[in-house]
Amino acid sequence: MNIPMSTTLAASTTMGAVTLNVADLDGMTAYYRDGVGLTVLEQRGPVVTLGRPGRPVVVLVNTPSLRHASPSDAGLFHNAIVFDTEADLAAAVASVAQLRPGSFTGSADHLVSKAFYFDDPEGNGVELYWDRDRTQWSWTHGQLEMGTLFLDPHEFLRQHWDQGAQPGTGDARVGHIHLSVGDVTTARDFYATKLGFDVTLALGDQAVFVSAGGYHHHMAMNVWRSRGAGPRAQTLGLGRVDIEVPSDDDAGALAERLEHYRVPVRDDGRAVSFEDPWANAVSVRVRAG
Repeated sequence: MNIPMSTTLAASTTMGAVTLNVADLDGMTAYYRDGVGLTVLEQRGPVVTLGRPGRPVVVLVNTPSLRHASPSDAGLFHNAIVFDTEADLAAAVASVAQLRPGSFTGSADHLVSKAFYFDDPEGNGVELYWDRDRTQWSWTHGQLEMGTLFLDPHEFLRQHWDQGAQPGTGDARVGHIHLSVGDVTTARDFYATKLGFDVTLALGDQAVFVSAGGYHHHMAMNVWRSRGAGPRAQTLGLGRVDIEVPSDDDAGALAERLEHYRVPVRDDGRAVSFEDPWANAVSVRVRAG
């Protein structure tokens, strides 16, 4: 059997919107609109799309008949939204904290970024973060140096939050997706070997971080609360992960590579869709524009 010539995703690959199955469409819309500061781009019946003009970030699908997932299930660990400036991040952090004061779960300086963590009203993890310039990142023996240093949220807001500023004025996009999985070896084989991301950081059998083009990570997979988890049933929470590639050729090469590894693929001419080993739905499409 011939090995596909293309073994990695294009360097300019980015993440697209994250789709969430939700029970309370109005409440979840209000959270991502009024808290995070995303704009409602479209509402069609039970589906609300929020983001920035021309760039969906979160798609909410009203599915109240579904049950909540168990914390030990595979699925979404957190959806991470990146802001271009610390001031934009501070405005979003302050807004979410004011809207839902009990939802803050932590903050950290990861050396490559500054991050603040929340749970949305239905328990989905949300990371709001800002990236340091890549010239300030450090690599050692092919692995990116990332840490979890103390980051005082009050001091960060004191330095960067303009209390007159409203969230939603700066750019925002999905920077990365972090998944809960059953085991890291299988996750690494699927997302690096088969899908074509590069491994940027591996934490033994605990977690693996992968990206395209030298980003710190576009996706991460961990077993911190889900070790041994099997394929997911359909639940509230993660509905689909979108990945965007620059050209039709890149999408075609990906489909060829997945078929080589006997991963079932659906290609409708608009997106290449498949499931990971835990039945998380993934869709790869060509980036608009």
